[in-house]
Amino acid sequence: MEAAALTSPERLWSAQEVLGRPSPVPGVAGVYGWHFEQAPHPDLVAGHLLYVGIAPRYMANRTSTQNLRKRVRYHYRGNAAGSTLRLTLGCLLGLELRRVGGGKRMTFGKVGEAALSQWMAENARVCWIEHGEPWTMESELISQLDLPLNLDQNRHNAFHGRLKELRADARRQARELPISA
Repeated sequence: MEAAALTSPERLWSAQEVLGRPSPVPGVAGVYGWHFEQAPHPDLVAGHLLYVGIAPRYMANRTSTQNLRKRVRYHYRGNAAGSTLRLTLGCLLGLELRRVGGGKRMTFGKVGEAALSQWMAENARVCWIEHGEPWTMESELISQLDLPLNLDQNRHNAFHGRLKELRADARRQARELPISA
């Protein structure tokens, strides 16, 4: 069962392993799942699958260059503007979201993103399934599994309202602050 490969994987990979060269993450399409040794919020349980993502996203009329390796590595070292997972984790961990550049993008700033990357290096572990059309699995996984960190297609989850509120509050506060460089 493909869901079992994410909920009870044979192996979970750390940031150090994923970001190393060569990376064990294949450069192909698929679904990835995130587990956390320490839960990012008191209402969540550590050691369980809490979030799934796909690479690439379904694109009917264009070709995507995204793949599992690029996406997973970005989650570990990117920023909140390009990673819903990082945005969610930073909000749950109480990091201050800020508008950056021209003010349309929001991140946790240099210091906050570094702190989030460190937290993820210590606590976030990932696994994946290779799949040629991962978007065909995403809805099914979200509907069948308890994935409290996924917002899209997940209104049925008990944590959905709380997470949506936390993220909205962080964005509202960021809009009240000056734009960061």
